[in-house]
Amino acid sequence: MCQAGALLCALPIAQVGEVMRLLPIERIAGAPEWVRGLSVIRGAPVPVIDLALIIGGQADPATRLVALKAAPRPIALAVKTIVGIAAFADDAVGELPPLLRDAATETVTAIGARDSRLIVFLRAARLVPEELLARLDAAGAAL
Repeated sequence: MCQAGALLCALPIAQVGEVMRLLPIERIAGAPEWVRGLSVIRGAPVPVIDLALIIGGQADPATRLVALKAAPRPIALAVKTIVGIAAFADDAVGELPPLLRDAATETVTAIGARDSRLIVFLRAARLVPEELLARLDAAGAAL
């Protein structure tokens, strides 16, 4: 689990490769605002996504990167803090309300609450559209 802006976000642990301090990020012209750019992680250029912007719509200073093993290629999420690892009972996770189903289905799989805080469960493999990944791959090859 991590914090992005005011939201608590949960990622499938199987998709988390590692958590690290914020690394240098090279901005890529023409990328959406929520794509911070590319960072070299373990010797390879990896797209860095500002999770607070993509989920909450508002920038928030990030202190950590969460490297994901999202198919078909790795991405990293810039997040405010790491909260920890938690297991959730099936009854703690609910479906998206009808008004949000169409708006959030690409990135959010479910919602829940813990200690009166909203938790957003993310679909890590679909945070970045495939065509944008291809553009970032081309830019990364030039680094």
